Amino acid sequence: MNMELKTIEKLIDHQKICFISYIDEEGYPHTKAMLQPRKREGLEVFYLSTNTSSNKVKFLKDNTKASLYFVDKRFFRGVNLIGTVEVLEDQLSKDMIWEKGDTLYYKEGVTDPDYCVLKFTMKKGRYYSSFKSINF
Repeated sequence: MNMELKTIEKLIDHQKICFISYIDEEGYPHTKAMLQPRKREGLEVFYLSTNTSSNKVKFLKDNTKASLYFVDKRFFRGVNLIGTVEVLEDQLSKDMIWEKGDTLYYKEGVTDPDYCVLKFTMKKGRYYSSFKSINF
């Protein structure tokens, strides 16, 4: 399994986007494309930037269950991570993942109140490649 985990990490690191899924107030799922996570701690914790005013933040504050999906369309393989999300609005978290050029999305810079961090913590995952799936 160690070899598969290294392969999964490499797949994740080479994608420019990922997909986040979450549940709205009526219990319906939503999926949104997002820029790749800014930071990750193994396969357990991922940090993503987003707008505080977005619907996903509103829904994730009410229901923290979510999933992240990364796909390598060239080789038709992907990984689905299931877990929970915390919405972080403290300055330390915002500073941690801020990148040059983010003012394109957050006009007031790193202190913009419409900028926050999503901290995704994985509970379980499933990797698909070569016509088979592996749970981890």
